[in-house]
Amino acid sequence: MISATEMRIIDRNAQHFGVPILDLMENAGKAVADAARQDFAAAGKKVLVVCGTGNNGGDGFVAARLLAGDAHVTVLLARSPDQISTQEARTNFARLKTVRVIEGLDRSEGAMAEADLIIDALLGIGASGELREPYATLIREMNASGKPVLSVDVPSGLGAVPVAKPSATVSMFDAKEGMTPANSGTIRIADIGIPAQVARTIGPGEFLLFPRPRAESHKGENGSLLIVSGGPFTGAPALVAMGALGMGADLVHIATPALAAQVVASYSPNFIVHPLVGHRLLREDTELILELAAKADAMAIGPGLGDSPGTLESIRAILKAVDKPTVFDADAIRAVGQDTTVLAKKKAVATPHAREFTALTGKTLPDTLEEKTKMVQDAAKALGITILLKGHVDIVSDGTRTKLNHTGNAGMTVGGTGDVLCGAVGGLLCKGVAPFDAARLAAFSNGYAGDLAFKVKSYGLTATDVADNLGRVLAEFVD
Repeated sequence: MISATEMRIIDRNAQHFGVPILDLMENAGKAVADAARQDFAAAGKKVLVVCGTGNNGGDGFVAARLLAGDAHVTVLLARSPDQISTQEARTNFARLKTVRVIEGLDRSEGAMAEADLIIDALLGIGASGELREPYATLIREMNASGKPVLSVDVPSGLGAVPVAKPSATVSMFDAKEGMTPANSGTIRIADIGIPAQVARTIGPGEFLLFPRPRAESHKGENGSLLIVSGGPFTGAPALVAMGALGMGADLVHIATPALAAQVVASYSPNFIVHPLVGHRLLREDTELILELAAKADAMAIGPGLGDSPGTLESIRAILKAVDKPTVFDADAIRAVGQDTTVLAKKKAVATPHAREFTALTGKTLPDTLEEKTKMVQDAAKALGITILLKGHVDIVSDGTRTKLNHTGNAGMTVGGTGDVLCGAVGGLLCKGVAPFDAARLAAFSNGYAGDLAFKVKSYGLTATDVADNLGRVLAEFVD
C-alpha cells in the first residue's frame, strides 16, 4: 500500500527516467477495460465512463476507447474539454473519435439510469475536504444510480466528502493508503509499466517533499539548525553550515570549540558562531549546547570534532539529552558505535561511508549492491533510525522503506562533500521534513549539485563548489 504523495513522486520520477506518461495512461486504461470485461461482462452492454479533467480522466478516456469495440460506450465529461489539464489527457480525449461524449450535469442522471456499468474516472489520489461541483453531484448520482461502479485507481473523493462507493477498483501500481474492500470494493492491482528500478530510485519527484515557505513567513520560521562540529578541523563546521543554508534553512548556529570559533566565523557572515570552552568538545560544553538546542528545530553533530575519548563521551551525552531531529556523521558515528543505546526513541539520520558503517554496526559491507542494501536496511531497522550510506550508489533506508540514489560523480571523493551532505540533511530536518525524506532528498540534491559542479570544474571540483550549487538544484526542481 502506498501513499498519495509517494505515488506522485514515483510518477514524476518515472517521467524523469524516460517512462512516457502516455504509455502509463494507456496501460492503466487497458487494465480498466480488461476489468470491465472480465468482472462486469461489459461486452455488448451500455458503459458510461464518467471522466474528470486530469490524468484520472485520461485513464478513463483510454478505457472508453478500448471498450468501444465491443460495448456501447458514452463518456460523461465533468467539465468542458478546454479544461482538461494535462497534455496526455488531452491527447487521449482527442482519440475518442467514435465515442459519444456528453458534458456536465444536464444529462448525467439520465445517462447513469441508462447505463449497465459506470466507470468512475472522475478524481484520482489526494482529494480532501468538501468536493466542488460538478464532482460532488456526479459522485452522489453514481452512488444513487443503483448501477455497478468500477473506479479507476481510487474511488473518486477518497479522503473527501462525498466519496464514490464502487463495486470494484482497479488501483495502479499498488493499492493506495486508506483503501479497503469496504470502501473500494474488490481491489485489483494493475501493473502499468513502472519498472521496479524506477520505483526504488530517488529522483526529482522527491522535491514534492520540499516544504515551500509561506509568502508571509519571517526569519527563523523556515528552519533553525544547531551544528555541533569542529575543533581539530575548522573547515567542517563551515561546510555543514553551507549545506544547510543551501537547502533553505533560515538560520545556522554553530557550536564549536574556542580554538576553531574565530576561523569558522571568518568563512561567512551568515554563520552564527557560539564558542565552546576549550580546544575540543568537552563534557563542560553540554549545558550550553543543550540551551542552544532548545531554541533550534534540529541538530547536526559530528564533523571535525575529533575522536578523543572525552569528545566521544560528550557526543553521546549530547545525543542522549537532545530531543530534536538529528543528523550525525563522522566522529559522532564513531561515538554512537560504542553505545547505540543513545539512539533510543530518536528521530535521527546517520550518514556513514563504508568504514563508518562498520564503526556504527560492527559489520563489514558486502560487495554487491543488493547485499549492501539488505544490510543497510537491517541495520536501520535494528537501530530505529534512517541510514544514508554514502557510496557510488547511495542507499537510504529507515528499516522499512529503502531507496537508491545515483546522482554524484567520482570528483566528489574530494574532502568535505560528506560535510555538505550532513548539512543538507540537517537543513531539511530543521524545516520539518521527516528523517527518511530528508535523507533521500539530501542525497539526490548533494549528488546533483556535485554533477553541476563537475560540468564546470571536472575533477578539480571542491566541497564548496558542491555547496554553491545546492541553490541551483532547488531552482531546477522545486515548483
